[in-house]
Amino acid sequence: MLNIPYLCSMKNRNYLFLISLVSAMGGLLFGYDWVVIGGAKPFYEVYFDIAGSASMQGWVMGSAILGCLCGVMVSGSLSERFGRKPLMIVAAFVFLVSAIGTGMVDSVTWFIVYRLVGGVAIGIASNLSPMYIAEVSPSAIRGRFVSIYQLAIVLGILGAQVANWLIADPILDGENILATWNGQMGWRWMFWAETLPALAYFVLVFFIPESPRWLANQQQYDRAEKILTNIGGADYAKQEVAAIKFAAGSSTEKGSFKQLWEGKMLKIVVIGIVIAAFQQWCGINVIFNYAQEIFSSAGYGVSDILFNIIITGLTNVVFTFIGMYTVDKLGRRALMVFGSIGLAFIYALLGACFYFEIRGIAVLLLVMAAIATYAMTLAPITWVVLSEIFPNKIRAMAMGVATFALWTACFVLTYTFPLLNKSLGASGTFWLYGVVCLLGFVFIKKNLPETKGKSLEQIEKELTTPKPLEQ
Repeated sequence: MLNIPYLCSMKNRNYLFLISLVSAMGGLLFGYDWVVIGGAKPFYEVYFDIAGSASMQGWVMGSAILGCLCGVMVSGSLSERFGRKPLMIVAAFVFLVSAIGTGMVDSVTWFIVYRLVGGVAIGIASNLSPMYIAEVSPSAIRGRFVSIYQLAIVLGILGAQVANWLIADPILDGENILATWNGQMGWRWMFWAETLPALAYFVLVFFIPESPRWLANQQQYDRAEKILTNIGGADYAKQEVAAIKFAAGSSTEKGSFKQLWEGKMLKIVVIGIVIAAFQQWCGINVIFNYAQEIFSSAGYGVSDILFNIIITGLTNVVFTFIGMYTVDKLGRRALMVFGSIGLAFIYALLGACFYFEIRGIAVLLLVMAAIATYAMTLAPITWVVLSEIFPNKIRAMAMGVATFALWTACFVLTYTFPLLNKSLGASGTFWLYGVVCLLGFVFIKKNLPETKGKSLEQIEKELTTPKPLEQ
């Protein structure tokens, strides 16, 4: 197998980078849309008069997750039928509608509706963007390019944090928020700021090609070969199309949802579901969602908390770059194993800090260590693995199932943290997450194959072909 034909020209490399970058913009909007509501929260809650209603606050914050689940459910089957590109166009348009609509509304009901709409876009993007990049990238650099998606997410998160900070006017002690610019218009501009990248994504996605592997699965081999030629040259294109044909065999049957649960596919889907859920249940997103509570428990004041949140955001970005650099060198399995056992160790220390009431810089350093470990391992590598391990014919549907599991796990994590924190305390909660990480370590060590440097068709063959019995 030829692994490095993508080096044939600068034109090929630039083309691959540009189409991957456009696809990854779905991740940028995902990160921004997911975090921007946190900065707007103190203002829209006063505007809509829900500051005293815990149930409404929770519904507003959680509505996007419900939208995500809906987006994931429809994107898998629809992208298998119509292709990856049309669904990404839909996601871009929905992001644009959500950004404009959320900032325009004057009732909490319509605010929730547009948050649901934004969640649908997040669900579609989280399913299709990493899968599309995996399907266009040569095997030797696929991990690095799929990781661009995770980098886009963390840049979107950081962008939302910075935008919220720049847009909001300082609030004086005792000032009536509803009477301020923040309370009337500031929170709206936090959402409207998303329209610029959403519009750019919507325009640019029209100029990227359809996934060549989806085209090949539709027997449109000439179109697939033309796109693959632009990515890696003529020899590379012929080799890849031949590999896709060989993997498909003589069958022209379309992939079906039923096939996900038959034969060896069942184990592959279970691996995908567990890894997707583990990325959330490892607990790191609690630090982002409940940073104020965690740092407050560690003895930090409000101004220090805001500064610490920026530090954690920058840490997230820096170590995502490290993950991108190492994924095709050290391998997916090695980084996932390191991440799970590393987080278990850090959580043990973090729980001890809360148990023995050790406050201040020690907690901040451990939080940064946890985010750094997650950012270079579980965060980007999960998307890489999920985009690689499923066979071509049913990749979108299987990816949809795994991504649905990821968002369900995200909802469970977000919902249960306040309950766990109240019943177990911060120390017990982090120790529990440490146990989850140990279980994840055992599962990954036992079940996850290494996919570094292998074509998608080679991975499919290794995972789905029965091993010969030993003599």
